[in-house]
Amino acid sequence: MGIKVNLEKCIGCSICVRSCGTNAIQIIDKKAIIDLSKCTMCGSCVEACKKYQAISIEKDTSSTIDITQYKNIAVFIEQREGVINGVSYEMLGEGRKLADQLGEKLYAILPGHNMQKTAEELVKYGADKVFYIDGETLSNFQDDTYCKIITDFINKEKPAVFLAGATAIGRSFIPKVAARVYAGLVADCTKLDIDTDKRLLLGTRPAFGGNLMATIVCPHHRPQMATVRHKVMKAAVRDDKRAGEVIETKIPNVVSFERTKIVDIVKDIETTVNIAEADIIVSGGRGIGNAENFKIIRELAEVLGGAVGASRAAVDNGWIPYSHQVGQTGKTVCPKLYVACGISGSVQHMAGMQSSDFIIAINKDPNADVFQIANLGIVGDLNEVIPALTKAFKENR
Repeated sequence: MGIKVNLEKCIGCSICVRSCGTNAIQIIDKKAIIDLSKCTMCGSCVEACKKYQAISIEKDTSSTIDITQYKNIAVFIEQREGVINGVSYEMLGEGRKLADQLGEKLYAILPGHNMQKTAEELVKYGADKVFYIDGETLSNFQDDTYCKIITDFINKEKPAVFLAGATAIGRSFIPKVAARVYAGLVADCTKLDIDTDKRLLLGTRPAFGGNLMATIVCPHHRPQMATVRHKVMKAAVRDDKRAGEVIETKIPNVVSFERTKIVDIVKDIETTVNIAEADIIVSGGRGIGNAENFKIIRELAEVLGGAVGASRAAVDNGWIPYSHQVGQTGKTVCPKLYVACGISGSVQHMAGMQSSDFIIAINKDPNADVFQIANLGIVGDLNEVIPALTKAFKENR
């Protein structure tokens, strides 16, 4: 990549100088001169010089790799305590569709310990080949270990597309993998597709608080990598007739490249369901007032058999742990029923729950933004409405 000044077009107006945030441009002899040691290629000077078009950035579109060597779709299978995360089944379902579109195979890579039977089960969910990496140190997730394993897998098997869930684990180490293999990464996708002519992955994700959907491609590097939000795609359906191959590799218990160690794992003890997996979520916001008032939220969630969610304001105030936060900075959810209690409806919160099948909003402010996306709105005091709903559901069980 390089930046150039067309001296014939440049009139020395100095508009580009004022636009440059790194002081990389000077006007010498009525011509713009760019100090490449200071230039960050941000493009602000190109935008400023639109009228004269004297400055341009030339991107190097040549690939340093032979992309024809890369084929097949690969999916990272996430597990916790030997249990496969639901998002991985969604990745298998979507990966199967993409592989079929390209006429290629679907690979699944599973790091874990004593999970041979689980690895074999992944074939039933669409994988043509399962790469099971077994090791005692893989029982629990650690960034460096998982990063090394997935990087080695990509360098050896050369998948054209690599998918993972946009969970806390996926968001933690998949970007590191992308950096190590010099690949592009589309994060937090809500839709995947394939340009079959160019064999390009089309990763679509929300931008600007969900007000815009951006489709991103990576034409010059491989693999094409994407992390996908939970609950936005259909999970793979088990097919007992499917046959495939499981390749098991064992790694030593002591892994020298791990820079950290797990001292303790503290679990969030909850009587209700995990919001990422829940079909029903009852969420509380700033309008709840205090931590003690979350009691009525929990009671309604329990009687409905659902999970307890929260807005960022409730979490920031220390009323409820972060694991309950719904929104762009929390978890994206897609339940069948979402009950928003005392939540005004910030753009960030609505971006994380607006794809719910049915939304009920309870708020004393009739002009609250959340009513714009709610299927049913209740204007009233939540301290009266929620207990009344809980009582009614208990009586009609």
